[in-house]
Amino acid sequence: MMTSSTKEQTLCSLLFQTTPDYSTNLQTLLQLIEQTNTNTLMLAHEVCLTGFDYENLEKATEFSVYATQELLSASKDKTVVLTMLEKRENEVYNIAKVFHNGEVVHERAKARLFRLGNEEKYMSEGSDEDFELFEINGLKVALFVCFELRFKELWIKAEGADVVLVPAWWGKPRAEHFTTLTKALAIMNQCYVISADALNTECTALSSIITPQGEVTLNGNKPCLSVRYNQKNITLMRRYIDIGIK
Repeated sequence: MMTSSTKEQTLCSLLFQTTPDYSTNLQTLLQLIEQTNTNTLMLAHEVCLTGFDYENLEKATEFSVYATQELLSASKDKTVVLTMLEKRENEVYNIAKVFHNGEVVHERAKARLFRLGNEEKYMSEGSDEDFELFEINGLKVALFVCFELRFKELWIKAEGADVVLVPAWWGKPRAEHFTTLTKALAIMNQCYVISADALNTECTALSSIITPQGEVTLNGNKPCLSVRYNQKNITLMRRYIDIGIK
């Protein structure tokens, strides 16, 4: 779905812990949304509201229905991106959802499940065909859900994006992989990359915003890291080192 606005925009990577209490997680997210300016594109980590709570999948998918309504209201004049465990036709999927101005303007199921974490035992896989660029406020956006970041055929589909979003629940032992892949994606595509990982102990907590020049700013101890989007940074980089990206 296309949206049409060229107002000044802010990019925001979120960093917070997912607790066993779904309602607490939702309130944390809603408070962070409320603290941001209008025309902010913000990214939360993968399954930030429930975690991979396989023992309570029915409860998690039911909560996603409630949370969707809350986020529709909270996304007025803002864009909020996250993934949720949802039931579709009696199958559970990890659905990436883009809330923008009170609507869900883009969604798709995670196409590459992480078998090292046994995701395929509890969820169904989406399709690579649903991976596509979408537009928000005049920005071309691509979205990788965690493990999808490792697949080069999806990188090709992301070519031409102004902003790439990477919501993740990335294991701490592979932190260097996450850092390297997200930075390389920004340099290769000469675009902004927003990554969001959980503050939970098993995760990297390496939420960040990366510029088209490959400059990385980590959230550190900031629950919300904000950077002003600048189209010139993309245009100049693509002219300076022309590799054919339009």
